Amino acid sequence: MAHACTLCPRACKVDRRAGEKGFCRAGSLPSVALACLHRWEEPCLSGSAGAGTVFFAHCNLRCAFCQNQAISQQDAGTEISISRLAAIFLEQQARGAHNLDLVTPTHYVPQLIDALSLARRDGFSLPVVYNSNAYETEATISSLAGQASIFLPDLKYFDDIYAERYSAAPGYFAHASRAIARMAEIAGPPRFDAAGLLQSGVIVRHLALPGLAADSRRILEWLWRTFGDDIYISLMNQYTPVHQAGRFREINRRLTTREYDRLIDYALGLGIENCFIQEGRTASAEFIPEFNGAGVDSY
Repeated sequence: MAHACTLCPRACKVDRRAGEKGFCRAGSLPSVALACLHRWEEPCLSGSAGAGTVFFAHCNLRCAFCQNQAISQQDAGTEISISRLAAIFLEQQARGAHNLDLVTPTHYVPQLIDALSLARRDGFSLPVVYNSNAYETEATISSLAGQASIFLPDLKYFDDIYAERYSAAPGYFAHASRAIARMAEIAGPPRFDAAGLLQSGVIVRHLALPGLAADSRRILEWLWRTFGDDIYISLMNQYTPVHQAGRFREINRRLTTREYDRLIDYALGLGIENCFIQEGRTASAEFIPEFNGAGVDSY
C-alpha cells in the first residue's frame, strides 16, 4: 500500500502504515467483522449453498440510512494479518461457498490482492466478488484486473445533491459511473455456469429511496444507455429508515409498493430485461446480519 492513501476519490493521503487515519478510519491491516455463508444475495450469487461473504469494517461513505453502520461507521471489527485473511478465504471455500464475496472492500484493496495471492498458492479457486459502494477511483478498480471476476457495485445517486445530503459523498455519480465502466471492461458480459451461478460479469445494485423516483429513473436510463444487456441490474426495494434516517423527514419512511412497481415498469419500458427485483417483505431490520465476529478468529 502506498504511504499516502489515494485508494478512493477522497484521496486523504494519510500514511496508514504510520497509524494515520483518513475519512474511512481504516488502518494498515484489514479489519473484518464477519465471515459467513450468505443466502440473501442475488440468486446467481447465493445459489443453494450461499455466497462466501467477508464483511470488512469501515467505509468511505457516511450514509445516513446505512444498515451496516455498526461496522461501517463505528469501530466494530477485528484487525487481522494478511495470512489470516488468506486463510479465511480458504475456509469459505471449504464451507462450500459458491464464491468469495468481499463486502465494502475499497479501503483494503492492496491487502486483498496480497491475501488472494497467498490463498491461491494454497488452492483457492472461487470466483471473487468485489461488492462495493462504487465510490472508487479507476486506478483502484484497474488494480483488480485478474483478481476479481465479478463486480457488484451500488449506484446510489445520480444527482450530487442527494449524494452529499445523505452520504457525504461529493462527486458521487461522476466517480461511480467511471468506476462501473471500468468494472464492465474488466469483467466483460455476464457468464454463468450450468447451474446458473454467475462466474464473471457485473451486477449494478440500485436501492430505491422514498421520494427519489426521478433520480432512480435517471440511473436506470444511464445504465441502459451505457451498457444495455452487457450487465445485470439489481433493483432493490429493501430500504429501511435506520441509523440516522430520522434526521431527514423525506426519507424517514419505507418505500411504498406503488413507488417500487412504477420503477419496475419504467425499467421494462426502457427495454431492460437483465434485472433482478425483490418480492415480499424485504424492508426489515431482521435482514441485517449480526456482526459478531463469527468466522474471523482462527480455529
